[in-house]
Amino acid sequence: MSRTLLIARRELRAYFRSPLGAVVIASALLLDGILFYWRSLSQRLLSGEALAEFFWWTSGVTITAALFLSMRLVSEERQTGTFTLLNTSPVREWEIILGKYLSVACMVLLLTVLSVYMPLLLLVNGKVSLGHIVVGYLGQILIGGAAAAIGLFASTLTRSQLVSIVVGAAIVVVMLVFWVLAQAIDPPLNKYLAAAALHHANFRPFQFGILELGAVAYYLSVAYLFLLGAVKILEARRWR
Repeated sequence: MSRTLLIARRELRAYFRSPLGAVVIASALLLDGILFYWRSLSQRLLSGEALAEFFWWTSGVTITAALFLSMRLVSEERQTGTFTLLNTSPVREWEIILGKYLSVACMVLLLTVLSVYMPLLLLVNGKVSLGHIVVGYLGQILIGGAAAAIGLFASTLTRSQLVSIVVGAAIVVVMLVFWVLAQAIDPPLNKYLAAAALHHANFRPFQFGILELGAVAYYLSVAYLFLLGAVKILEARRWR
């Protein structure tokens, strides 16, 4: 576990040394602010409705930011040749992946914390449940963590960061389209597709401040499956 934390600390330092982390977080906060004003404040909605709108739209920003933050985790090291040193060191594949995932999860958490002032404005100026804010942000962290795992998985497939972000975005889009397909397919298959969608039905409870354990389990399962896939890819590459 100590080696995992060392890798996580190394990656966090890389985020703060390079402009990537600051640019992605600043851009995401700017978009969050624009969406907060456009979809929540300017529509003259009730406070609870405005908060639900905020969580719905900013969840997309969180997904996008997580993909951009995770695109470099493995592909950059393979491109620069530093991954060979890491891969030949006495570190297990799961420790590498978990350490890198913890670093990007911390960045997603930082982005989430920095945007808290927006819904707090609704809490100060209107009637909003504190529980609604907490559950909504839990959903943001979970969906961001799932997207980060997808991005990390994509990063293990190629040495190009551009290809990595394209692959990660393609996987996310496919998982979002499940909801659209569910509307056009007859039961019972439509229920399974809706349950597999990355957003919509799984995120909607968090949007309205409802904590559903099934939705929590879904996002944790998505993160686990893609992290497991990333570990298996590293294991296959090591034995080539």
